Amino acid sequence: MAVVTVGVGPLSFADVLAVARGDAGARLSDEAVTAIGRARKSVEELAAARTPAYGISTGFGALATRHIPPGMRAQLQKSLVRSHAAGNGPEVEREVVRALMLLRLSTLATGHTGIRLQTAQTMASLLSHGITPEVPEHGSLGCSGDLAPLSHCALALMGEGFVRDEEGVRRPAAEALRDAGVEPVELEAKEGLALINGTDGMLGMLVLAITDLRSLLKTADIAAAMSVEAQLGTDRVFAAELQALRPHPGQAASAENLTRVLADSAVMASHRGPGCHRVQDAYSLRCAPQVHGAARDTVDHAATVASRELASAIDNPVVLDDGSVESNGNFHGAPVGYVLDFLAVAAADVAAMSERRTDRFLDKARSHGLPPFLAGDPGVDSGHMIAQYTAAAIVSEMKRLAAPASVDSIPSSAMQEDHVSMGWSAGRKLRRAVDGLTRVIAIEILTAARALDLRAPLGPSPATGAVRDLLRESVPGPGPDRHLAPEIEHSVTLVRAGAVAAAVEDAIGELA
Repeated sequence: MAVVTVGVGPLSFADVLAVARGDAGARLSDEAVTAIGRARKSVEELAAARTPAYGISTGFGALATRHIPPGMRAQLQKSLVRSHAAGNGPEVEREVVRALMLLRLSTLATGHTGIRLQTAQTMASLLSHGITPEVPEHGSLGCSGDLAPLSHCALALMGEGFVRDEEGVRRPAAEALRDAGVEPVELEAKEGLALINGTDGMLGMLVLAITDLRSLLKTADIAAAMSVEAQLGTDRVFAAELQALRPHPGQAASAENLTRVLADSAVMASHRGPGCHRVQDAYSLRCAPQVHGAARDTVDHAATVASRELASAIDNPVVLDDGSVESNGNFHGAPVGYVLDFLAVAAADVAAMSERRTDRFLDKARSHGLPPFLAGDPGVDSGHMIAQYTAAAIVSEMKRLAAPASVDSIPSSAMQEDHVSMGWSAGRKLRRAVDGLTRVIAIEILTAARALDLRAPLGPSPATGAVRDLLRESVPGPGPDRHLAPEIEHSVTLVRAGAVAAAVEDAIGELA
């Protein structure tokens, strides 16, 4: 089994993906072990002192004014976790929970939380044994961290609540830990707070979304190229000298992809020259690099934010290098919430443009000689008529998902926590938006491939032909109406897996 080493420095995107999606285990580096021990010593000294210290010998939030006597401090930490594990609703996806746990472990490893080594190692053991706490979707306001989701994970470390084992079976945590040979932890001073006071859930969702969107935007370029080709558009507008007049890096990369994917197409060659009287293509064809490129640049900005967050130690209070313990506001999720919302806007716009290109194929007044709805026998057959409806329905939902969560705030904890980020909610809706974009692009590719077949005997480019051939391994070409839903889902599977981009890159080399 692959193992990610968690040290005092930042994790990489690859580390997060290896654990979240690749089932890699986790271990603490020697430097992390030393840092954890040093910080724990400071916490134990404060716990023994007569002066109250927040999170160590006091209550929490609006209850921070109560000094907790030494004999009740272990109970304080257990009570914190049990009471805060108050999530509700559907179970969060395994990959999100594993990312969340790894990112919390990364903060613990910095030596700024005061956790005991045993507790941090138990969290690493859960990851390595494939034990995933059951985390409900609703409960985080994204300030004081993702309290409820992280509390459900901390509850599992205590051997309480429910988990999914390595086989995905729902079991009591105590039973799953026992069978894996993992001893539940007995929380001590500050440990409950250290386990739950982070933005790890929203950050995990951000890293996963950035990864998916980078793949999807490359595939969106391919889909747009297939549409330009099959709708007898021009590739001249993608020329580098035209793009250079507006020097956004994402735009240049997208235009380069479109140009390369369309190279050596007999369909494109068929309408070049003096016989072609079309002056300009529709915006959804002509402006693809501008929209896809803006989305690419947005993803790059989000990746910058994510990289800073991966290098952060999020807790309150924190143990500083001099051994002092101080309160702070670094648990506020605004930096992550903003870019999660920004990405949902970009995803919705790219999807909206893709759906418009799909629609153009189906209207005989705009498709330049293709049969209505690409039907085998129009009137008897409906072709891809309702595939466009499906894409339109998804795009409409994505527009609603693009409404920002991070502008909302609901005061909590008796007005002590009077401004919250809603970053977790932004992450949850972005995941739905990414899924929607995947489906809309898949419908465009399925439709464009059918249109390219209908342009025969003119042949597509080597790149678009490779996508058409990939689809034809499981989805037949034009003909009488068939059950369309499985064909759409097959295209979705190919897009989600990166197989469409891989087919193109096998044909013409790596895309930008």
